[in-house]
Amino acid sequence: MTRISFTRSLVVAAAASAMVLATSLTATASSTATLNSADAALVPSSLKTNTWSVATDATYPPDESMSGNTMVGFDIDLIKAVATTLGAKVAENNVTFDNIIVGIDSGKYLIGNSSFTDTKAREKQVNFVDYYKAGEGVYVKSTSSFVFSGLQSFCGQTVAVESGTSEQTDAGNIKCSGGKKVTVTAYPNQNLANLAVSSGRVTAGFVDSQVAGYIVSASKGAFKLDGSPVNVAPYGIATPNTATGLALAKAIQAALKTLIANGTYKAIMANYGATSGDLTASQIVLNGATS
Repeated sequence: MTRISFTRSLVVAAAASAMVLATSLTATASSTATLNSADAALVPSSLKTNTWSVATDATYPPDESMSGNTMVGFDIDLIKAVATTLGAKVAENNVTFDNIIVGIDSGKYLIGNSSFTDTKAREKQVNFVDYYKAGEGVYVKSTSSFVFSGLQSFCGQTVAVESGTSEQTDAGNIKCSGGKKVTVTAYPNQNLANLAVSSGRVTAGFVDSQVAGYIVSASKGAFKLDGSPVNVAPYGIATPNTATGLALAKAIQAALKTLIANGTYKAIMANYGATSGDLTASQIVLNGATS
């Protein structure tokens, strides 16, 4: 969950002003995908001639962000490759993260493609096709003395998260002793969470592990990673919790397995330095939440 104007670009505050770091991410690899007739046959007939409306919060590099007016990231390339494999077209919509599942439920969007952690709670609202795994990581100002050694480390601290994320839930559920508590501040996008960390308003930022790594890399020394990732879990592409939505999920699952087999999936992840969370074909499952 890169911004030069950030739609997930990294905003870094300096004493009296803030500067925005431009993303260097560029789309690639998805163009190598080709139509797979067997996979395309799984697409529900009611969706075969439609352009699929996809909702993404493009403020979360390297997963999804804006480069000028273009949405880029491994999630973007991957859903384009899936669509090509299935003989479909997609229309991307830049949507605030916590409005995506609501939009799918209402029928406004067909697919949610925004680094969703597949959880049992979310599975009550949508179907997920798991396609990646990531943990939760912590980043702090480079001058910070805070040491993260697990979620209990947040007790007595202030933590910045993006609203609607698993990090918001997980940080909010921490039980502390000795009268301490975790003060969780949720921001509408990741840019503002980053700004809270860089300005010193909060102790640490809590975000998906590969995103934390990207934020630190893009900050040019303003931030550093702190501790090791926790709560490794699958990401899922979301579809409606309907019969048509389930059939679409099965088609997407088949397409992802094809993209793994022909090397397109790995090429996409490698382009964004995100291969640490790659899944094998056997791990591309429906609704694989563990919690």
